[in-house]
Amino acid sequence: MGNDYYAERDYVNMKRLEEVLCGLPAFCADFFLGIKPQTTVLTRLNYAYDLRIFFRFLYESVREFKGVDMTQLVPSDLDEVTTAHIDRFLDYLTRYSADGKTYNCDERAKARKLSTVRALFKYLFNRDKIKANTAAKIAVPKIRDKDIVRLEVDEVVRLLNEAENAGGLTKAQQAFHKRTKQRDVAILTLLLGTGIRVSECVGLDLNDLDFNINGFRITRKGGNKVILYFSDEVAGSLKEYLSIRTADGYAPKTEAALFLSLQGTRMSVRAVQLLVKKYSGQVTPLKNITPHKLRSTYGTALYRETQDIYVVADVLGHKDVNTTKKHYAALSDDIRRNAANKVRLRDDTDGKK
Repeated sequence: MGNDYYAERDYVNMKRLEEVLCGLPAFCADFFLGIKPQTTVLTRLNYAYDLRIFFRFLYESVREFKGVDMTQLVPSDLDEVTTAHIDRFLDYLTRYSADGKTYNCDERAKARKLSTVRALFKYLFNRDKIKANTAAKIAVPKIRDKDIVRLEVDEVVRLLNEAENAGGLTKAQQAFHKRTKQRDVAILTLLLGTGIRVSECVGLDLNDLDFNINGFRITRKGGNKVILYFSDEVAGSLKEYLSIRTADGYAPKTEAALFLSLQGTRMSVRAVQLLVKKYSGQVTPLKNITPHKLRSTYGTALYRETQDIYVVADVLGHKDVNTTKKHYAALSDDIRRNAANKVRLRDDTDGKK
């Protein structure tokens, strides 16, 4: 049953991709077909959104393309795009308007959109559709490393206590809390105790759990299935939730999803994000805690306990250990500092002789 969730998600994203493609030049469809073997549907959808912004910029801001029907462009038309145009595009992304809304892109978002444009130009150039790979000449914006936002040990305790007791919630929120307490605690405990992604959490089905080994099966990015393990504390929280999941009366017997909304359907990613925000806002209002920050909290704790970056990378599902190193390198100084006191050159008693 777990495949149904991911298959449905991919189907929805594919439909969205088809809708976006209708407003893009026809040759973009060939580009997406060409990168299909190396990308997920969600990745291609995000590429399509980026290209829609790029072609809108050309239509609105570049003289050679003003008033031109973007859907009628052919690859050779992109030979008119210069490095100056792409530089202006990156500047345009700082603050732009679309569909009545205003958007702002930081350097990281600009780099991602430039990467998409470069991928399109590279594809067309390699297939002799354009004369020059102009986009390749543009340097990627320098991205500053973000500080890792995570919960401290005492904040983790307070977060779980808040989910259990709801002391800081409004009366309206407390009314719903009576029915969702065990579920909410189980979700937070699972995220904090395993470091799984929020999409992996909502994709869990009942038959993905095995309490005989304290393990569960998840579907990683790209569709790979792996088995991870959880502690007795996480197991206890899950069992408490499962004991009331059907007894509460809102869980249809045909629903395979582990975590359910009050309507008896699978919880959405957005619902879990709001859940985390609701409780964390009471505990640490100055930190913008998201499910990904709970993942960072687990990764930090695991790295401090194991001092093995490869274990952390494997458990978190990072394909490249350098990604893990970049996120947790700051902790290495703590480990080195502690290690300095591990080796003693002589006993205290020797020094007194």
